[in-house]
Amino acid sequence: MYALITGGSSGMGEEFARELAARGYDILVVSNRQEENNRVCEQLTRGFGVKALPIYSDLTAATAAEELYAQVQSLGVEVEVLVSNAGVLLFSQMQRTSLPELDRIIALHCTTPTKLCRLFAEDMAQRGRGYILLVSSITAWTPFPTISHYASTKAYLKSLGQALWYEYRGRGVVVTTLMPSAVDTPLYDLSDKMRRRLRLCGVMMSAQSVVRKALKAMFRGRARCLPGVMTKLEAGFCAIMPRCLMLLVMRIPAVRRILERV
Repeated sequence: MYALITGGSSGMGEEFARELAARGYDILVVSNRQEENNRVCEQLTRGFGVKALPIYSDLTAATAAEELYAQVQSLGVEVEVLVSNAGVLLFSQMQRTSLPELDRIIALHCTTPTKLCRLFAEDMAQRGRGYILLVSSITAWTPFPTISHYASTKAYLKSLGQALWYEYRGRGVVVTTLMPSAVDTPLYDLSDKMRRRLRLCGVMMSAQSVVRKALKAMFRGRARCLPGVMTKLEAGFCAIMPRCLMLLVMRIPAVRRILERV
């Protein structure tokens, strides 16, 4: 059986590929970075002795999901695990965000994952077994200025995943939504020293730790995964945080300067 990972050429996606290969799954690595796809597949084959196939796909394209599904069908393989991990983090206020950038983030976080669930979940349900992991974010729990587009698309994934968990629960398909806080991946342009500090104080988690917790939750049939104590506390605080507190934070001079730049 195969596991398909979107955004599998780097960061958490690459870690998902490693962990699933270690569990004996053959791997489909999907991203728009062909050289990186090839590198990861070669490492998986050498390191774990599994089959690993690279698939180039621009997941922001309008028909990306349909084309990816057709390509998998043409390979004649069965996907037992679908990890919808591909994403992009964009810091900018809505008024300064171009329409093409909005199209890209909505397609990547909403349109393509939804279609992939529709296409692959039906095959899984017919076989009576399958797993889908949607990578959302802690930002799905409350609106955040400067990442309004990112947070709202992640909130969509949070809602989608939990609704699908109910829909497919009786058909042998598990749909789990992962909502991590900051993860130490190339998504954040930080120095190694700053990364170490953030990991030590618990603000940032390693990709390996997040991925292992996510897969553990998924294979146990859970609807969602909030990895780590700090993430759970952050989600609880965000859920009850009053609007007036966010307005006060936005008035802090340092925060105002950041808002003026993005």
